[in-house]
Amino acid sequence: MKHKFRYIAITFLAAVVLTGCKENYVTYDDAEYVMFADTMATYPVRMDVEYFSIPVVSTVVRDYDRTFGVEVIDKGNNAIENLHYRLKSNTVTIKAGEMRADVLVHGFYDNIEATDSLGFQLRLVMDERLEMPLYGSSTKAVLMKSCPFDVNNFTGYCVLTSMFLYQYSITGSYQKLVYTEKHPTQENMIICRNWINDGYDVTMTFHPEDPMKPLVTMDEGQVASDEGSFFGTAHGDDRIQVRSSALNESIFYPCGSYLYIWTEMYVENLGTPVGTVGHFYNIMEWISDEEAERLKREGM
Repeated sequence: MKHKFRYIAITFLAAVVLTGCKENYVTYDDAEYVMFADTMATYPVRMDVEYFSIPVVSTVVRDYDRTFGVEVIDKGNNAIENLHYRLKSNTVTIKAGEMRADVLVHGFYDNIEATDSLGFQLRLVMDERLEMPLYGSSTKAVLMKSCPFDVNNFTGYCVLTSMFLYQYSITGSYQKLVYTEKHPTQENMIICRNWINDGYDVTMTFHPEDPMKPLVTMDEGQVASDEGSFFGTAHGDDRIQVRSSALNESIFYPCGSYLYIWTEMYVENLGTPVGTVGHFYNIMEWISDEEAERLKREGM
């Protein structure tokens, strides 16, 4: 979900002077275009941040300030102005000597639900000659509620749904009740008791630094189970090891207290690789103690 600003440099082959209606217009060798950095992007709405920024960029630097209007396009919006968001200003100014400015938007954190998919469109009001052909002068902003991270929200009972269990469980069950607790010394780490198999604990680490990409990882070399419990025999040193999959990123959702984690299960023999069991998708969703007790009574 992270967008890089795209700066577009276009050079004309020759300067063209247009004259008409008593006004002279000059198109410079370094052609000037102004635009939103992205035609569509997702922005986090956070409780602890008053505004998020929608960048506006220019293809050239000028030695004077350039101010442009910013208007909301009503068509196609499902986010409501002054209910879900509010522009700090209806203008944006690229300062002299600079190529970027930011449209500041306040998102109403309390008015947005974690499951909402809300968006609105903006347009730059400017001389049409500043509009990049085919790129346009508008953008769509999608609002994403970004809750504060608290590792304690990922402790207690959770339901693990595992594609590894789906493929290898001898009981046919691919869901398991797992208890997790905060690691006593490692920040943002949890211990998952009896994760895939009883008697084998693993740890996971949360990386909440980027609210648009809240990642979760699993350290290499952890033992998730013995081989006999799932394979009926040992192909290596009778340990099924687990680590984060290099094929896909794993993410967590602080607003909903659940995560998706891709893991690689593999077997070694005294440190020598024997083979990869596979890459497996897992979902962990935290539940209340009451719900956990009900699931226990039902045999989970």
